[in-house]
Amino acid sequence: MALEARDITFGYAGAAPLYRGLSLAVEAGERVALRAPSGAGKTTLCRLLAGYLAPQGGSVSVDGASMTGRDRRAGTGGADRAGVGAARAVQLIWQHPEQAFDPRMRMGRSLAEGAADLPRAAALERARGEGLIEAFGIRDEWLSRLPHELSGGELMRFCIVRALLAHPAYLICDEMSAMLDALTQAQVWRAVLEIAGERGMGLMVVSHDPALVAQVATREVVLPRSPRA
Repeated sequence: MALEARDITFGYAGAAPLYRGLSLAVEAGERVALRAPSGAGKTTLCRLLAGYLAPQGGSVSVDGASMTGRDRRAGTGGADRAGVGAARAVQLIWQHPEQAFDPRMRMGRSLAEGAADLPRAAALERARGEGLIEAFGIRDEWLSRLPHELSGGELMRFCIVRALLAHPAYLICDEMSAMLDALTQAQVWRAVLEIAGERGMGLMVVSHDPALVAQVATREVVLPRSPRA
């Protein structure tokens, strides 16, 4: 049981490929830190693993089910919406939470998208019943606000709760806590690690903080240098 990239190749138009023949896997219950210099393609790899981008060669699979060809890009503000099937089993927490929400949608409705099989009220009740609202410090009054009325740190809490509400098998955290203060960062990671342990989730962690990586990850993967065109 693993989230696996096998021999993938990907590059943007007009630029050298970021990777050629790259393979890696995150096992269920494992916490893997992805390490590479800025600009080496860490965020792009996160999007490939979550199904928002398709590799130009090779494949991505979740517990044996192919992710290749699944387009999870939902347009403006919808980047973090839950998909179906294999795609739903992987949730990506983006490093820029303001890009993950429809600017015209109230936060309670956006949060409820994590439980796409339930009506809004039932989804929010599930989030409360599972302790997610309390664990990540989301205030009731925030649910009726629009994204621009909340800070980046507050939006990040919503991103995390929405992702966890989908009950993914794998959670990809791309600089998840970079915009949080030290105390809040510790609280958020404590809650995420506790839930991941209870559910047996696999985690992929991208962070420029070596101390955080040392505390969170069970192993590290170093991206190779981008090959020449």
